[in-house]
Amino acid sequence: MKADIHPKYEETQYICACGERFVAMSTMGGERHIEICSACHPFFTGKEKLIDTAGRIEKFRRRYAKAQSQSA
Repeated sequence: MKADIHPKYEETQYICACGERFVAMSTMGGERHIEICSACHPFFTGKEKLIDTAGRIEKFRRRYAKAQSQSA
């Protein structure tokens, strides 16, 4: 390998918007702010929320019920 061409690999502290802090090795170094981490991401926490915007589920059910009544 060539000398002095590789970036320095050092500890980097990551700070999430939820307040969680963790240290990982990276070439970035210093302190980095992130929006989401494994402590607050719904996939890892199991607290995923289903959001029904503008009643889409009810709209689908009404349309499906209307189609079922017309075909019967």
